[in-house]
Amino acid sequence: MTSPPKKEKFLDRLAEENGVAVIIVDAEGNTPSESNNNSMCRNLYGSKEFAPECDKFCGQAYRWASESGKPVDYECYAGLSCRAVPVWEGRQQFAAIVGRSFVKAEKYREATERAISGDWRQFPPTDFFENVLIAGSAQSIERAAAKLEKFSDPGRNDILELDRLTVAPPQTPPQPDASSELEQERIDELISKFREETEKAAGELEAAVSYEVQQDRKAAAEWRSLFGSLMKMEYREAGSKVLSYLKDRYALDSLIWLERRGDRLEMLVGIGELAGKSIKIGVEAANKRLLDAAEREVPVEFRERRREGEKGDRILSVFPVLVGGEVHGAIGINSHITDDEEKHHISRFAQTLASQLEILRLRDEVARRDWLSRAVTRFNDELRRIDSEDFWTRIAQVSAEMIGAERASILVRNEKSNTLHAKASIGSRADLQAVSGIGVRVATRILEIGTPVVVTDLTGVGIDRAPAEWSYKTSSFISYPIIIDDRKIGVLNFTDKVGGDAFDRSDLELIEAIAPQIAVAIDRNSLREKAGEYEQLSVTDPLTGLLNRRYLEERIAEEIVRSKRHRFSLSLMMLDVDEFKSYNDRFGHLAGDAALRTVGDILKENLRGADVAARYGGEEFAILLPQTAAEEAGQIAERIRKQIEKAEFSGRQVTISVGIASLSKEVDSPRDLISAADVALYAAKNRGRNNVQLFNGWGEATDDSVH
Repeated sequence: MTSPPKKEKFLDRLAEENGVAVIIVDAEGNTPSESNNNSMCRNLYGSKEFAPECDKFCGQAYRWASESGKPVDYECYAGLSCRAVPVWEGRQQFAAIVGRSFVKAEKYREATERAISGDWRQFPPTDFFENVLIAGSAQSIERAAAKLEKFSDPGRNDILELDRLTVAPPQTPPQPDASSELEQERIDELISKFREETEKAAGELEAAVSYEVQQDRKAAAEWRSLFGSLMKMEYREAGSKVLSYLKDRYALDSLIWLERRGDRLEMLVGIGELAGKSIKIGVEAANKRLLDAAEREVPVEFRERRREGEKGDRILSVFPVLVGGEVHGAIGINSHITDDEEKHHISRFAQTLASQLEILRLRDEVARRDWLSRAVTRFNDELRRIDSEDFWTRIAQVSAEMIGAERASILVRNEKSNTLHAKASIGSRADLQAVSGIGVRVATRILEIGTPVVVTDLTGVGIDRAPAEWSYKTSSFISYPIIIDDRKIGVLNFTDKVGGDAFDRSDLELIEAIAPQIAVAIDRNSLREKAGEYEQLSVTDPLTGLLNRRYLEERIAEEIVRSKRHRFSLSLMMLDVDEFKSYNDRFGHLAGDAALRTVGDILKENLRGADVAARYGGEEFAILLPQTAAEEAGQIAERIRKQIEKAEFSGRQVTISVGIASLSKEVDSPRDLISAADVALYAAKNRGRNNVQLFNGWGEATDDSVH
């Protein structure tokens, strides 16, 4: 029987897609739903020592949200940014804690220090850093919280269902996935606007054609043909079609279609000389001129000064395109137009065209947003499957597949040297990890300024070509800086787009959509690596490389439980270097350290797979021997004693005394096992040193001498 698909909550996907935690709490402090919780919070809130501190913040989230009736922002004592949003599930009110993320680099660093060497060092680093959430800005928290605010009104019909499914069960009508659900409000808004513009376009076209009929029947027919064909095209294609029409109609040489992006007009498509140019016009600075020009049906002329040695100024005649009284785009013509009637015709054409092109733009935006949302969801799913062993290579592969690039590389900044080095590269014939000075052509500069660059053609942009042996197929590339807050992590590079095309703005938009997830994934991986290093350092003796007393005592407790459950034997060997103080006094501490390292090396050589050797303190060592009875432990100890006795030391001969205890009815706890081995070691010292003694009872001596 086939098992049903895994259920996924709306809240789970909301948290994952925005890289934040979403925790639902009720008035009593219960947590009916928890999505993508920060591992730091899980550890801190679960401890007796730090839970009261957590309770001063997230413990008050319900009260703050319910009393205010609107979202409340706060930063907890751990430095995590949160937003408490009042939400309703049926008739019951809850609060959604959104965030639990670091948005400030300094807070993130402070938390790391506390976990490594401060008051949080009691928590195992690998668990504590398992899922640290780093947003880099408040936008991801705001975006996720905004999706929950619609559940803040108990009078709404659409209540927050904590078990809402986003994966449809078999044999049921298709359900919208979470990515569509998260964008649905925006898409609905765009579709509504789309309908308004459609009605407006029909009226404007009819009025324009009526006007043209009075002027020129042939022109009217051309207009009808053009406008009829536009609705079957994509937005960019329609822009090119419009420019071609104007070029042929008015015998113009070079034209561009400018699209409003934020506070600027930027070139979308161009034909003629302007096709390969990068042209931008600040809307705010020129807004009054553009609006006046549209009203008077004339262009605004912008002059571009020629370079030194060139004569005259180049003129760009810009005909604004208004939608709802706002500048949404413009047609740019690379010449000064002197014919007033021609100016009026082109201006009227631009205004008639406005709603038509706005329809296409909105239609493309709906499709693009849905596509981007699905792409980000797929990318996040891929990220979750990446393990630490091939992390960097898989990040490069998954990113390149999303962008459609044959080659990709990840260059990471070394904070000490402030240089870049290759962590991964795919599709390259050169071993980038062996290349010195990697990134000096482009990536270093890109990371410095913090702005991505899309180059359609390397020729003529002032960048040196790559070495011929790298064998790039095209001269187009994207270089994207990876930055979290003020931390410059590295650079993503993509080259050789599949099919040989040049990279464009749509490729950059996709990278911008997945870059935050890449940055957080990279930072999480670095944290895990550091956590592993710190965890290893915290249980390792720096002089001998053996494990330390802290680790051994924890391991003894684990092995006793295991031995009792399975009725295995268990022995502990305590070793002490004989008369080590006199060795140090006579030959110096450096020689003494060298002697201890030699003893440690001999212990490592004699270990079996499950044995655990540790430096217990000073000149004292211990070896835990799972599934080993006292007699076998004595044989191992005797072998080690002889090897140390015969080994060469820089000062004089070194010997050890050894005491052994085994798990029994009388010795059945970690404390008892260690104490019993100490008693046997004391007996070995009393018998003249350089011998092995087995514990035989709680007394000052034992008769079970191995040597």
